[in-house]
Amino acid sequence: MAKIFNVTGPCIPEKHYMADMTKSIDQIRKMIDAGAYFNINRARQYGKTTTLAALEKGLIDTYLIINLDFQELGSASFRDENTFSIAFLELFLQEMELHHAEEMPGMAALMEKMQRMVESAEQECTLMALFRLLRRICECSAKPVLLMIDEVDNASNNQVFLDFLAQLRSYYLKRDTKKIVTFHSVILAGVYDIKNLKRKIRSEESHQVNSPWNIAADFEVDMSLSRDGIEGMLREYEADHHTGMNTLEIAGFMADYTSGYPYLVSRLCKLMDEKVGGEDEKAKKEAWTKEGFLRAVRMLLMESNTLFESLIGKLTDYPELEKMLKELLFFGKPITYSPTNQVIGLAVMFGFVKNEDGKVIPANRIFDTLLYNHFLSMDELKSSDMYMASLLDQNMFIRDGHLDMRKILERFVTHFHDLYGNRKEEFLEEEGRRYFLLYLRPIINGTGNYYIEARTRSLGRTDIIVDYRGEQFVIETKIWRGNEYNLRGERQLAGYLEDYGLETGYMLSFNFNRKKKIGVQEIEAEGKRIVEAVV
Repeated sequence: MAKIFNVTGPCIPEKHYMADMTKSIDQIRKMIDAGAYFNINRARQYGKTTTLAALEKGLIDTYLIINLDFQELGSASFRDENTFSIAFLELFLQEMELHHAEEMPGMAALMEKMQRMVESAEQECTLMALFRLLRRICECSAKPVLLMIDEVDNASNNQVFLDFLAQLRSYYLKRDTKKIVTFHSVILAGVYDIKNLKRKIRSEESHQVNSPWNIAADFEVDMSLSRDGIEGMLREYEADHHTGMNTLEIAGFMADYTSGYPYLVSRLCKLMDEKVGGEDEKAKKEAWTKEGFLRAVRMLLMESNTLFESLIGKLTDYPELEKMLKELLFFGKPITYSPTNQVIGLAVMFGFVKNEDGKVIPANRIFDTLLYNHFLSMDELKSSDMYMASLLDQNMFIRDGHLDMRKILERFVTHFHDLYGNRKEEFLEEEGRRYFLLYLRPIINGTGNYYIEARTRSLGRTDIIVDYRGEQFVIETKIWRGNEYNLRGERQLAGYLEDYGLETGYMLSFNFNRKKKIGVQEIEAEGKRIVEAVV
């Protein structure tokens, strides 16, 4: 059976194309061998379950591995500690049977006791009783016991889970001080780290700062897919399908747009393989080109999937998070990374942003554009004048299949001046960039892509990169700060065009000077042609 790209459930090397995970698995194994208890908290669909499956496969000869999934527990399982303990025992017993633990000396009797406790509706099973039994299991096991619990977020609103963590902590401490045999290593996997998990559990009245999981080792393993790892996966695909793709180039596009987010890489590959390419041999070859990749990006951003739905849902759940992201995206507000800032912590945990050299920047181009599209779609309903102007104009900007960016700037300047020219300076500074994107989006939607270049956000400017039918356009938007500042911006843009191998760039300046001259002109800077529009 031919391999496929997988985006549902764990990836299996024998069935799915996968990037090499050896480096991250080796790092995690060192933590396990050292007896660490830790939390793998990463954003949704970041490869956590696949990682646990790979660990289980690689460690099965060394450890008795109990790999539990809390998705199997319904909300009723957390009603009280007795109900939870019985439900936990049932999952635990299933795993022991799977690994034939009853063949170990003394283990069969313990497993029979577990079965009786699970089947008895009358017998009480407290957490203390549960952990005494788990301790006996660890003592009888011929191998060190590794406990892995996936989807711990399912327990996130339950006090009983905090009490369970407290018991784990207690036995962890006693294994050295009182020589108690317990789990050799424990891994909890989910989106929330335990600190944030507890914040969800506690009401404001009973909020606590200390966590029962303060024994956890720091988990600093990079689980993103590297460019080399992506290329290795593509080389395997190419060996099977012979498309003629440049694997290094396509891997570079994947890494640049996704920053190695596992689901995004796999989904783009799946779209290129099955939707852009399909069964036609010629289409399959064309799918694995730059244009085919950009078509897949457009398809991805136009679809509804569980990851995107979860991300957008978090904006409703956390209004302060939505506010911070809008300030970062539209207003270019520089945000210094602080691990103690709860809003920044949420944004990192959910995968919206990352820390780069002490600054908060969008995590990847796909999420960046997803957020812009979401916010702009909400604005389309409220800012109907600019949106309607774009819809009426959109057919005048395509000439022989090419995008006329100068014409777009000319029409935008006219519309913006007519609609908003009398607004206050604060409005122009905060809303200018947003209105340009609101005007641009319907023009390229469905045919072109755009993203915001992260490295220019903190320079008082924002560079919008537009890909349209294989052509790239760089549009710098900035606030007018005087002639010297403007000249410096022109030189910066010229240097940026050199990086992209382009001869022409575009600049959109929002000028608050009442004596300004609005319109579009062409200038030359550092040997590059710049089309400059002043609003």
